[in-house]
Amino acid sequence: MWPPPLIPNFAAVQESSIYELVVGLEVHAQLLTRTKLFCADPTDYGAVPNTQVSAISLAHPGTLPAMNEAAIGLAIKLGLALDCEIVKRNYFARKNYFYPDLPKGYQVSQHTAPICLGGSIGIMNGKERKQVILNRIHIEEDAGKSLHDQDALFTCIDLNRAGVPLLEIVTEPCIHCAEDAFLFLTELRKILRWTGVCDGNMEEGSMRCDANISIRKKGDTLLGKRVEVKNLNSIRNVKKAIEIEFDRLVKLTEEGKRIVQETRSFDADNQTTFSLRSKEEAEDYRYFPEPDLPLFHISDEWIAAIKAQMPELPEALSQRMQNEFGLSLYDASFLTSEREMAAFFENLIAAGTPPKAAANWISGPVKAYLNQEGTGILQFPLTPIRLTELILLVESGKLSFSIASGKLMPELIAQPQASATTLASDLKLFQTNNEADIRKWVDEVLQKFPEKLAEYKKGKKGLAGMFAGEVKKLSKGKADMQLTNSILLEQLNK
Repeated sequence: MWPPPLIPNFAAVQESSIYELVVGLEVHAQLLTRTKLFCADPTDYGAVPNTQVSAISLAHPGTLPAMNEAAIGLAIKLGLALDCEIVKRNYFARKNYFYPDLPKGYQVSQHTAPICLGGSIGIMNGKERKQVILNRIHIEEDAGKSLHDQDALFTCIDLNRAGVPLLEIVTEPCIHCAEDAFLFLTELRKILRWTGVCDGNMEEGSMRCDANISIRKKGDTLLGKRVEVKNLNSIRNVKKAIEIEFDRLVKLTEEGKRIVQETRSFDADNQTTFSLRSKEEAEDYRYFPEPDLPLFHISDEWIAAIKAQMPELPEALSQRMQNEFGLSLYDASFLTSEREMAAFFENLIAAGTPPKAAANWISGPVKAYLNQEGTGILQFPLTPIRLTELILLVESGKLSFSIASGKLMPELIAQPQASATTLASDLKLFQTNNEADIRKWVDEVLQKFPEKLAEYKKGKKGLAGMFAGEVKKLSKGKADMQLTNSILLEQLNK
């Protein structure tokens, strides 16, 4: 049966198989430069086709490239973030092949002489920490885009993307489960965004992934014949394509059929991969040094200057948050999932919010609001100072968390310049520690549940929490719960 049904627990299936999955990934990341790699054409996404081009992008005779220094700086920055060796003597080469959306008939690339060598990215799969080893990172220019759905008879070409600067990040064939590939790409995208190298928007094509997939019997060391699944446009699709290919390759092997080395694509709608072209022979791209671009040298001073300006990286910041603020690994990982989120947390701390309370509010009410609005922390209406005032009302016992998050925070969002204290007072939201009022509420609750009171007296002490909840409900969240619990236990234990 093909396509196969989706495997609910692929990891368990793979674990029980006699075959080992082997995956290497090639990720193309579009650099966040304002202009293209070798000319001043803009790189804005979504422009009208063929409006971000010039004589250089169109490869008119006699035009010459000029190197974009910012692209080299971003490549160095990513290399430093991933513990790569920065190659100081660099050059570009021509990769020759014909395709309609490649105006020059060749691509200018560092494929044969990468700017960054080695490096790695750490991932956590459950409680197991793994290192995904990198082979290299190199700079190259993008091709244009072929549009097959614009005309019934012809393929249309948009050359806006031609010459856009890319980094190709290539791993070793060291990934052995689809989940690890998913985690690697998630971590890589976080680092690309964190360092400002690439926005990581796969839906816009600024980050794309090809997966080289093979299988071998567990214990073997030689690599099997591989297939390449190209242009996967989401991290989840990379994982699904790897799972499907593993299942397909195992089935072919067990049926005694030959695995063809080929390039395939992934159909997300049908959850299948399909063949694009055979790749039995290595393609001869006739690489030779680009004669129109000189060699360039990266100095120690340039590397040191870039390193000095780099932000604290997510893993180091997460560890510091755990050590300095006593946060859990979960909280620290959540807060360092985005650089803007980490900055918001640190600004809350600077404004006077206790660290644990800051983490709880960001991962709770703030996150819920952002999810509901479909927006990011930069668009959150309350400044860290305004939110701190609200949080401190809870920390001081003047407001319950549920009242503060469920009633006062929405009011503050509607009036972001208002004072949390003033609003809470106007709305009569402050908790009361008036002992007479609380005793009245406790008596009402105990009279309402005589059967539960009898059960408590017979030893069912867990009912104390139920009584406290009823007092909170009766007081509409205004009862000071510390005083409530004290009075409640006094009455229950008479």
